[in-house]
Amino acid sequence: MVEIDTTAMTFSLAMGMGLVFGLGPCNISCLPYLGPVFLARDGGLKHSWRTIVPFSMGRLSGYTLLGLFAGLTGQIIDERLDTPWVPMILGGATILVGLSLLFSNKPMSGCSSSSVTSSRFSKFIPKLNIKRFLPDGLFFMGFGMALNPCAPLNKVILAASATTSAIAGFTLGLGFGLGAILVPAVVFGVGMAYVGNQLRAQMAEWRTTLERTSAVMLIFMGSGIFIF
Repeated sequence: MVEIDTTAMTFSLAMGMGLVFGLGPCNISCLPYLGPVFLARDGGLKHSWRTIVPFSMGRLSGYTLLGLFAGLTGQIIDERLDTPWVPMILGGATILVGLSLLFSNKPMSGCSSSSVTSSRFSKFIPKLNIKRFLPDGLFFMGFGMALNPCAPLNKVILAASATTSAIAGFTLGLGFGLGAILVPAVVFGVGMAYVGNQLRAQMAEWRTTLERTSAVMLIFMGSGIFIF
C-alpha cells in the first residue's frame, strides 16, 4: 500500500482518495440504508434524484465540516467523534426515514391494516405530517454516515489539521466528499433505482408488503444504531 504524504495533500488528491473510497467500501456501507429506500419508494430512475440528492448532500456536508473543523482547530478530531451523539444522528435519521416511508405509502386498494395503522398514527399526532421529514431524514442519514471516518478520510483529516487553516481544511474535506459521493450517486441513482423499480413491478401483488417491510427494516436498523 502506497503511503501518502499528508503534508502534500491537495484538493485533487483528496478527491481522488474519495473517488477510490466511493468505488468500493462506500457502496457496501450505503446499501443497507439506500437499498430499502428504493424498494419502499416509487418513482424509479426518473425520480431517483429525490433520494440521492439529499443523501449525498448530507454526506458532502459531513465530510466538509470535518475538514473545516480539523483545519480550524489544527487538531485530529477522530477521538472527538467517538461520542454517543454521532450514532444518535445516524440512528435517529434512519428511524425518521423509515417512519416517513411507512406512513407515506398508501395501500393499493381497500382498507388494509397498514391504512388503519396510518390513520391511528395521524390521530395520535394530528398536526405532524411525517411525510415531509423524508428529505431531512435522508440528509442527516448521509451526514451521520460521514461522521464515521474511514482510513482514507482519516488521512484527509490529518492533512487538514496539519494546515491549521479553515479554508484549506474546508477545501480538502470538500474534495474528498465530492469524490466519495460521485460513484455511489450513479450506482444507486441508476442501478439500484432500476432494480428497485423492477422488483416492485415483478412483485406488484406484494407491493404494499414490500414497501412496508423495507420501511420497518430501516426503523429496526436505526433503532439498533441509536440504542447500541
